[in-house]
Amino acid sequence: MITLGIDTCEARGSVAVREDGVLVSVQKHESAEDYSSWLLPAVERGLATAEARLRDIQLLAVACGPGSFTGVRVGLTTVKAWAELFGIKVVGVSRLEVMARQLRDATGFVAASFDAQRGQVFGGLYWREGEPGWNIVEEEMVIAPDDFVRWVAEKTRGDIVRWITLDAELIAGVPSWKERVERGETLIRCADGLAAGVAELGEERARMGKFTDPLVLDANYVRRSDAEIFWKDPASHGK
Repeated sequence: MITLGIDTCEARGSVAVREDGVLVSVQKHESAEDYSSWLLPAVERGLATAEARLRDIQLLAVACGPGSFTGVRVGLTTVKAWAELFGIKVVGVSRLEVMARQLRDATGFVAASFDAQRGQVFGGLYWREGEPGWNIVEEEMVIAPDDFVRWVAEKTRGDIVRWITLDAELIAGVPSWKERVERGETLIRCADGLAAGVAELGEERARMGKFTDPLVLDANYVRRSDAEIFWKDPASHGK
């Protein structure tokens, strides 16, 4: 089976190809090129490694957010088009959950985060018990880093938390992090190339029959777009 994983949630995106459960290619977005022009050539390069073409893909796994509006939209629009054109099954997943699952030996609470710009992070708190056993504690959020650390502390009520992030400096630099260090907690820097994890999680969901209808495949932006804020909250622009 050929699985294509796509992550265009922010600038550190990627595409990955898995064949029969084995990762065969990861193409990382390492330039300023727009995803609208980068994505298809990157997918073609990845598929070439498996000597496959778009029509050979049997599962499309895509990160639905959180992330930038433009990036997430490009990924989802592309997946919807290919699913309709080639009749490929789809699984949509959370980028933060993919990050949390990189801590494969974790049990208990795992907090995942990455830079959301504007002095904020996208954050999610998960609880793992057994296999597969990953459950989100509350809805993913966009929040100031210090507030995220304090919120996690409140929700976990004294339990030890495993932390993973793409942007360690944003968490480690806040006052409340010192208390977590004193408790013996550490901050793991997440590896990029998250499309590999997107594809793997997609396959796991597919084995359980948990597919996503392409017609209702939707983005989890967490935060409203600038345009939406402008039109709905004109007072926030001094009007």
